[in-house]
Amino acid sequence: MLTLDVKTERWPFKSPLRISGYTFTDANVVLVTLKNGDAVGQGEAAGVYYRKETPISLIEQIESVRPQIEAGISREALRELLPTGGARNALDCALWDLEAKQSGVPAWKIAQLEKPAALRTTCTVGADTPEKMAAAAKAYAPAPRLKVKLTGQDDAPRIKAIRAARPGAWIGIDGNQGFTRATLDALMPVLVDTNVSLIEQPIAVGHEAELDGLRSPIPLAADESVQGLDDIAKAKGRFDVVNIKLDKCGGLTEALLMARAIKTAGMRPMVGCMEGTSLAMMPGCLVGQLCEIVDMDAVLFLAKDRQPSVAYDDGEIVCPDNGWGSPHNDAGLRAAS
Repeated sequence: MLTLDVKTERWPFKSPLRISGYTFTDANVVLVTLKNGDAVGQGEAAGVYYRKETPISLIEQIESVRPQIEAGISREALRELLPTGGARNALDCALWDLEAKQSGVPAWKIAQLEKPAALRTTCTVGADTPEKMAAAAKAYAPAPRLKVKLTGQDDAPRIKAIRAARPGAWIGIDGNQGFTRATLDALMPVLVDTNVSLIEQPIAVGHEAELDGLRSPIPLAADESVQGLDDIAKAKGRFDVVNIKLDKCGGLTEALLMARAIKTAGMRPMVGCMEGTSLAMMPGCLVGQLCEIVDMDAVLFLAKDRQPSVAYDDGEIVCPDNGWGSPHNDAGLRAAS
């Protein structure tokens, strides 16, 4: 008999992370546990803050479909039952983990992927003064990739200071919808001069037409503009890269479909994450096997992580063999303790 348990958890950050229009101080997540006999599957979600998802709203969604879940549901049926977002993500990832435990087959093999390799991830520099951002960038050395949060205001000194601090690093900037076409045009020469390699979500959702006619020498990535599989078509022609996040799209099942659809549409898939523990990073790392750009560093902001945990080694994220999606029945139980 399948049983569902759902609860909220708070995981404090070491220090606040500021982005355009928002500051994070902790990861407030929902933990879903599915049990069937001795097999335990788990999934974690933080939800999408700019869609007003909260742990309370996620639990309300999950509880609304408890009878269907406990009656037994496939991942494909779950995609029809719930919309994109954190509630579906937590349930979907728990179903993947449960299947791995029950079948004795790891999730990567169920997904028809190669055994996961270590992934070179970006390391996030939150928006702050140029001096503090440069210090944060330098502290990540020798990690070779940086993702820099900008706000759309007074950003030129920030990016110049970071480039001076890390002259050889790959740098992508993330506007988190904080730019207009005018402010992006004004900053573009500085981004080119400082050898920025990616511009992520500069324009607010609903205003993507502002990008029409922009001949950017730097690839543009969609994040908030693409929530799930159905949004990919509207990104084509305006963006070069699409950032897949499991909390946005509703889980690993949809994320894998998206990665392949993005390539078919002539764009490049990227995988990112919302805030969360290692339990949220591990399924994202499976998507990362299909992506050129990986942004899976959320655990680095936590004061304490869940066990078993991912490891970070000079800018690479490495998943443990006994974590989420492994066939070992004890991994989920340890993560819940």
